[in-house]
Order: sequence, then C-alpha cells, then structure tokens
Amino acid sequence: MAYKSKRYRADRDKAPATPLPLADAVNAVKHFSDGKFDQTVEICLHLGIDPKQADQMLRGAVSLPHGIGATKRVIAFCNVDKVQEAKDAGAIEAGGEELVQKISDGWFEFDVAIASPDMMRVVSKLGRTLGPKGLMPSPKSGTVTPKIGEAVKEYAAGKVEFRNDDGGNIHAIVGKKSFPAEMLAENAQAFINHIIKLKPAAAKGQYVKKVSIAATMTPGIQIVL
Repeated sequence: MAYKSKRYRADRDKAPATPLPLADAVNAVKHFSDGKFDQTVEICLHLGIDPKQADQMLRGAVSLPHGIGATKRVIAFCNVDKVQEAKDAGAIEAGGEELVQKISDGWFEFDVAIASPDMMRVVSKLGRTLGPKGLMPSPKSGTVTPKIGEAVKEYAAGKVEFRNDDGGNIHAIVGKKSFPAEMLAENAQAFINHIIKLKPAAAKGQYVKKVSIAATMTPGIQIVL
C-alpha cells in the first residue's frame, strides 16, 4: 500500500463522503492543506467508451477560459517564410530540415511540437524518436495546422492536450490551487463541456460515468453529474 502523508490523511478525513456540485467540489479542494508549492488542479472523467475501438477513442486539445497557470516550450516545423511568425508567437525554435537534424542529434528541450501540413514529409523522419515521447505532431491534437502562429501561441500559453487511457479515463489540468475558485470551476466546466461535445457516435449507454477533481497532493472530490 502506498504511503500517505499525515497531511493527506487529515485532508481525507475531512473530505465529503458524497459527490458535490462542481463549485462546491472546487471549494473543497481549495480548503485542503496548501503544502509547500502551488499545486496543480486536475480533473478526471471516467467515460462509457470502449478504448479498444478506434472510433471511440478521444484525443485532442482545448484552450480553457483562464489558462492553466503554466507555459510550455514550443517548437515549430515550418518553411522559412513562417519561421519569424512562429518565433514571434513564442516558439523557442522553428525551422525545417535543420530542426529535424537537431532533434535527431539528441536535442529534446521542448514540450510541444507544432508542424505545418506541408512539413510532415520531413517531420515523419522523427516518428520513432518523437512518437514514444508523445511529442509527434498530430492533426487530432491540433499540432498539425497551417495556422502556425496561432497554434504556437495557444500551446505556449498552456493549451490542454488530452487523450483517453486504457480504462476510458481522461485526465486534464484545469489550473493551479491558487486560482480563484470561480476560475477553476469555469475551466473545469469548459473542459467537461468540450468532452461531452466529443461523444463518439458508437458509444453506448451512459457516456460520462464519473467526474472528480483533485490537486497534486489532495484527495479527489467526486462531482455531481
């Protein structure tokens, strides 16, 4: 059994035993112990999907109303005429063949890779390198797009990527514990709404089965559906 700190056990003992409306669940999380750092707040949705079926898998990205309190290091694979646009939008590196070579040589000091569609022929050389790290640009996640500057700006500001796991769960960051409760609740509701809109046509029965919210070092609070 994993060890739980005295602080966590104290929070768990005062956690509500029944699901709460979203606003109340957020307030409950914010009233748990703060710890020594600004904890990340994450939401988890358990969905009625079959992850083994390709037409029921969910993957994508969404910009939340109030951001998530974090920035990301973004690179952009693009033609020379888009390099300055990408850098002005916040990319730490931008380019084509030379950037592919830099990564092939072992450079991985970035969190997100954006690519224009016409560059995927070049970027495909990195499939075995970036794929296992979850860094390969993909149309489904919005990281392959002709709107390079717009995409770089959104991801640099903390655009949230998500994909379901093998258990049909989707986890996403919705902010920091220091955020006002209203901002956290609005971010969480925006994410829930986005996932609801993505319901696969092939999914049967209850789609959203359970939703909970928690900070890095706190117990989870179930939300009333």
